[in-house]
Amino acid sequence: MGMDDKIRNKAEELGGKAKEAFGAATGNERLEAEGKTEQAAANAKQAGENVKDAAKDAFGK
Repeated sequence: MGMDDKIRNKAEELGGKAKEAFGAATGNERLEAEGKTEQAAANAKQAGENVKDAAKDAFGK
């Protein structure tokens, strides 16, 4: 996985956490839910990249 992908996924996760926290602080359930969704998407992308990395390591490519 490239460093760009790692940074992009982490930024998306942090943005989701911030959105979730802001939604919780202001009582905006929609914003809070969007934040949780963004975090889940970033984590899923990261998991997919980890699988790719493991396959590359296992097969030496």
